[in-house]
Amino acid sequence: MPDVLVVYDSRTGNTEKAATLVAEGVRQVKGVNCVLKRVDDVSLDDLIQADGVIIGSPTYYGSMSGKIKELLDKSVELHGRLEGKVGSAFTSSGGTASGAETTILSILQALLIHGMIVQGNPQAQHYGLAVVGAPDGKEKDLCKNFGARTARLVVKTVASK
Repeated sequence: MPDVLVVYDSRTGNTEKAATLVAEGVRQVKGVNCVLKRVDDVSLDDLIQADGVIIGSPTYYGSMSGKIKELLDKSVELHGRLEGKVGSAFTSSGGTASGAETTILSILQALLIHGMIVQGNPQAQHYGLAVVGAPDGKEKDLCKNFGARTARLVVKTVASK
């Protein structure tokens, strides 16, 4: 059974709420196991064990949080060992046009350097998921759909191996 790891950092609780909803979406995909962990509790071995990794960070000055950056900096020890795994990113921000896309892209850069597979979305939120504040209403569905979409890609990649 494919494993998807949802890693997040959250200071205010907004990114944690989004991560919980993303994980709920992953769990909606039949045959996928989902592990939800705060970044403080993630080891490099967790990244190795997962078939897909979804990373969520609050937007801090248009970039990821220091804790997420620290995890990605440590992941250099795994260089080449995450190749072919699925990766995606999400963020919560304080408002529109406040750096959400650059935050997502800063995470995706590291995943691409690892050789991970990243799926865009031609419909909306092309690079990953961005919510403003705590997800509510339509954003709850966006979070779940994002998790399910990533999980479906994990299933496809694992089946092709």
